[in-house]
Amino acid sequence: MLSYLKGSIAITASLLALSCGAALAETPSWCGPNEASLALLDGFGGNSWRLVTTASGAAEAALCPSITDYQYADGQGNTQKAISDIKSFAAKGTSAIVVFGDAGPAVLPALKAAFAAGSVVVPYRVDVGGEAGKDYTKFIGSSFKDDGVSWGNWIKGILPDGGNVLFLSGPAGNSQGLDELAGMKTVLDDKYKFINPEPFDVTNWDPSLTQQVLSAEIAKNEKIDVIVSDFGPSLVGALPVFKKFNRSIPAIATSDGNSLGCFWTDNVKDNPDFKLFTVATGNDNVRLAEQWAVASATGGTLPTEEIFKAPVFEDSVSGKQSAVQCRADLPGSIYLSAVMPGDDQAKAVTK
Repeated sequence: MLSYLKGSIAITASLLALSCGAALAETPSWCGPNEASLALLDGFGGNSWRLVTTASGAAEAALCPSITDYQYADGQGNTQKAISDIKSFAAKGTSAIVVFGDAGPAVLPALKAAFAAGSVVVPYRVDVGGEAGKDYTKFIGSSFKDDGVSWGNWIKGILPDGGNVLFLSGPAGNSQGLDELAGMKTVLDDKYKFINPEPFDVTNWDPSLTQQVLSAEIAKNEKIDVIVSDFGPSLVGALPVFKKFNRSIPAIATSDGNSLGCFWTDNVKDNPDFKLFTVATGNDNVRLAEQWAVASATGGTLPTEEIFKAPVFEDSVSGKQSAVQCRADLPGSIYLSAVMPGDDQAKAVTK
């Protein structure tokens, strides 16, 4: 049985249709012979990135016929609810639990309790602290430092003599932004001045706050050579502010999104400085986490990778990667770097 719970509200059948189609594929090696139940628990599921990620998780789980029950719960940005969800699924005897621990170490005690109760527990993407094998089964991270290195190398290529860099990330102190900054600083020397407050401008990955922050930085700084952001689509609403100041949109190094690709396509001719470089935004991080959880619970073959490595996706300059992509016929709130086809993503975000 596949079921999807958003708080106490069932998500409509569109995700079920997407995932069941995936089940027709050949059984992968990480799917073992032992039957198991699986739950995907989000700390926050209320934006398009999470909706696509949720749909991707459902599709991945459906590849394994040994998964007899699959459920999803949204912590709705409430740490106590996220903790309660973990405890609830562990109490029900769920075989494997995959957790996007938005609250970080605050959820670690609940993860430890679930692991001690016998569930396979796989936190992913957000550092929750603790120790694999002792507090949970496995942590599946993402190559955020590598993303920073990729951005840094591209910035050096387009600005060999240095320049002003504006870096925007999520909540204050988040490990993703800190890792990305560390990666950039292994590449960029003192010729590159970070003009944001240290270590980065705080946006909470919220589009409205991102627009406020970026608009203020545009007004404050006469010269911005490149903007770095780890959630590219959130920039789109603020970029037209450059025109009000009679300035070209600068180069941007970020993560992909259909809205950003289409904005670049529509505006690059009028903005000669608007170069674009993206890494995959990482929806498929959930697939690797589920593969580890399912393999551990069903007796399958463990994956060889422990870190999700987001590839470079678009580069408007070098041509070595794919050109900037835009599907104007689909919602802006999809991510063309994801394994899931754009048309299927559209169903997930417009259900």
